[in-house]
Amino acid sequence: MLLKALGTRNVYSASTVDQMPKQVSAGLMFGTILSVPLADIDRTDHLLILGANPLASNGSLLTAPDMRGRLRAIRERGGKVVVIDPRRSRTAEHADEHHFIRPGTDALALAAMVHTLFDEELADTGAVAEWVNGEYEVRAAVAELTPERVADACGIAAPQLRRMARELAGARSAAVYGRIGTCTQEFGTLASWLVDALNVLTANLDRPGGAMFARAAAGQPNTQGEGGRGRGVALGRWHSRVRGLAEAYGELPVACLAEEIDTPGEGQVRALITIAGNPALSTPNSDRLARALDSLEFMVSLDVYVNETTRHADVILPGPSPLQRSHYDLAFYQLSVRNIARYSPPVLEPDPELPAEWETTLRLTGVVTGQGPDVDVVALDDFVAAEAVRREVARPGGPLAGRDAAQILAALDGRRGPERLLDLLLRVGPYGDAFGAREDGLTLAALEAAPHGIDLGPLEPRVPEVLRTPSGRIELAPEAILADVPRLHASLERVRDERAMVLIGRRQLRSNNSWMHNVESLVRGKERCTAHVHPDDAERLGLADGELARVSSRAGAVQVPVEVTDAVMAGVVSIPHGWGHDARGARMEVAAAHAGTNSNVLADETLVDPLSGNAVLNGIPVEVAPAQGVA
Repeated sequence: MLLKALGTRNVYSASTVDQMPKQVSAGLMFGTILSVPLADIDRTDHLLILGANPLASNGSLLTAPDMRGRLRAIRERGGKVVVIDPRRSRTAEHADEHHFIRPGTDALALAAMVHTLFDEELADTGAVAEWVNGEYEVRAAVAELTPERVADACGIAAPQLRRMARELAGARSAAVYGRIGTCTQEFGTLASWLVDALNVLTANLDRPGGAMFARAAAGQPNTQGEGGRGRGVALGRWHSRVRGLAEAYGELPVACLAEEIDTPGEGQVRALITIAGNPALSTPNSDRLARALDSLEFMVSLDVYVNETTRHADVILPGPSPLQRSHYDLAFYQLSVRNIARYSPPVLEPDPELPAEWETTLRLTGVVTGQGPDVDVVALDDFVAAEAVRREVARPGGPLAGRDAAQILAALDGRRGPERLLDLLLRVGPYGDAFGAREDGLTLAALEAAPHGIDLGPLEPRVPEVLRTPSGRIELAPEAILADVPRLHASLERVRDERAMVLIGRRQLRSNNSWMHNVESLVRGKERCTAHVHPDDAERLGLADGELARVSSRAGAVQVPVEVTDAVMAGVVSIPHGWGHDARGARMEVAAAHAGTNSNVLADETLVDPLSGNAVLNGIPVEVAPAQGVA
């Protein structure tokens, strides 16, 4: 509601520093933003992981508690786990096999494996064959990307690439899972596309043990309306003012936020609202963004912290503790390896003097629509609920199509805010009671009566019903993606300096995001914000374990303690994400005592994946030297 009221096209989020390539490729191939095929890890016999560390993240874009236990179970039942990563991560240490790969070359390695499937006549689209478009076009796109040709560039020998492709095709069931390392690079969308191309071409899409689609209980576009065909996705409907970067799913790349603020001219951003974000720490060239935020005429933040971003705000509107509000995860259940639904009521009584976040956002909506801060929030909440019901009864083929909107709204009486909307979404979802039309169907009341949640069963085949592409088919070779393949070919012609260093990030179990560093129990122990450097590089560059190194790029320079380890590939330096809590004006006492180094000072905001606008945070060229004598 707030975004609609603002009417601005300047909308940014963490998606374009994290996962937008996956959402773009999934939308083009299957028809909606979160139609992401999920590795069915509880039944697979072979799991190939690229650029992901689920033992630290618990499954990013793959909702799965106890990933360690689940990966162990694959091996215990005779399966195999293979990890491709520039770093021997915690996940790689528990895998059967680990292969180092040069940062930013995942698309080359994946293309070589797809080439092998065609070259050795192993390609098979299996049970989804009649719904696949573009197999011939994919074969042509990778025809020259042989394992032998890409091996030197990606650092994985050709026989290993061929063997991995054969093992995927030959396993009883297999799944390929790529995550943040495959997204935050110059070929993020191509790599994300090729992950699913491998799943399709090894006959593993939409079958148990392969890559499957969740059926979430609420709010999932690919369960709404008539299945098997839709409008697909429209991208690039508008572009950023300064650089002309394309929109994706209503967002502009956050890598261009600073320039939209600090570049004069018509349409220059002069005011900003932030909600629970810390872009001054977590986006590329964060020093430039911090300076830009300081130049704004007005800024308001909805946040629980005075952090590196909100310190620039004129007004900070606090939110309640997570323990004082209810929770239902609309997004992550659409990415869950098992279909479940769970509602968590507030644990603690709310503070009567502190409004709920939904009340604050509706009050802001009243402000920007000219109704003022004293807008009737109850009436605005009623309007939101009435509009949501109106859309459902007007949806062709929906469970409420043609029903009386007033009766449906009356049946939701007694609830307000998010709970009322959630009850509606659950009741019109694939397991819902459709307001009395389905006996024993799901409602919010049913979830409230089941505090540990309701198990809705394992993933099941959903093709073609899950598809929302205009053709009603899996688009294996989207035109926009194929148009970017020549850029991948051209990357093989680059002259590579064997002595050059490139930067990658890393996540840790107790340090996935910047806010976690202000929690005492999560920052205890040895210093974790260090630069991982291979022993050969340390000797060559004169770096010593525990001493400071100066790491510099086109965007900036930082000093960071060195940790010499063979867990990182030679030629690579790894600095974790989300640190650098030494900004003047921030009030995060625990984080400031463990400040660390902000690696995003080194990230170049001019580098993005052209298809998704995602920032390039891995494979950044850097120079590394001892810090002694450096001013």
